[in-house]
Amino acid sequence: MTFRKTIITATAVVALAGCGRSNEAGQVNTMTTNTEVDGTNVPGTPSVTASGAQSFANVAAASDAFEIETSRLALTNGASAAVKSYANKMIEAHTTSTAKLKTAAAGVTPAITPNPALNAEQQQKLDQLKTLNGAAFDQAYKTEQAAGHQQTLDALKAYAATGDAPQLKTFASEMIPIVTAHLNMAKTMKI
Repeated sequence: MTFRKTIITATAVVALAGCGRSNEAGQVNTMTTNTEVDGTNVPGTPSVTASGAQSFANVAAASDAFEIETSRLALTNGASAAVKSYANKMIEAHTTSTAKLKTAAAGVTPAITPNPALNAEQQQKLDQLKTLNGAAFDQAYKTEQAAGHQQTLDALKAYAATGDAPQLKTFASEMIPIVTAHLNMAKTMKI
């Protein structure tokens, strides 16, 4: 539930960030506040854009981290060759995704740094997977991969539609077909 709340909150932040915009192209939202950068309060920096972009970047980074960590665990705790093959693909794909996310986030003004910290729900699921081995692990891993990829897909679609940072909107749009393929692979995995 917590991961879903995080995605819903991030989507709401993104939607709210767009509320202050004019319909005229080129007009910039003039709402400003103080933003903390490297521990220093910087008056007048736009925080509406940064907070929506930062929220999305954090959700995407945590999703990648979760997929990588659970997939590494699958290589040691899983029994099925299909699970291990899928896990290897997820480690490679989500490592690439993380690099693309960092590049996109660096292009946002002001630049942001995605925080890959797992949320409480993701950490709980990872901890539960750590207690399983063999066929029980394989089934739980498959279930978590399908659920995690669905949540990520929902977040990507929402940000691609209403995001406030063009670089991250492009990243989200480019990731939608990849995450859709991962979701379909997870759903149809034979274990």
